Amino acid sequence: MSDTAAQQALRARQGAGARYDAASAPAGDLLLARRGTAYFARLLNGLRDEDLTPQRRQVIARVSLQARAMALAVKHLRAPLNEEETDWHPDPEMTVTLPAHALRYLFDHAQIHLNVEWRDTRDADWDGTVVFPGWIDAPARQVPLIRARAIWHAALELGAGGKAQDLPEGLQP
Repeated sequence: MSDTAAQQALRARQGAGARYDAASAPAGDLLLARRGTAYFARLLNGLRDEDLTPQRRQVIARVSLQARAMALAVKHLRAPLNEEETDWHPDPEMTVTLPAHALRYLFDHAQIHLNVEWRDTRDADWDGTVVFPGWIDAPARQVPLIRARAIWHAALELGAGGKAQDLPEGLQP
């Protein structure tokens, strides 16, 4: 079965409510970011709570808050942000003090939120500009590559067994 036929069969099984990336989405960069997120998550899940040192907590907080900021910025391409989203000002210093389970949940929730926003981004929106005051101002189609670089490098910085040779070509330090 060809990749196209397999993809069509999968979509038929998943039904009308399933979300998919827009046809004009930067598929390769989205795949790099999603694989990097899975790689980071595997390393994070391999750590015991007591192994979450202050340095590791900073890495987890940084990539989690980055995902949340990106999700809000990408959402803003297609819809106005609500008051809570507009007023969101994360406190990285407070974030690193969260209990281990809450820090892990923050990572999980933020990466899911970002992925949902990417999947909801319409074809035309990929040609827009993502703006999040004080943080990012970039063409929308560059955001997945920005995230891919950040999450893959954070996986190495986590110090939990990630190896430079595991990074995809073009993202190696």
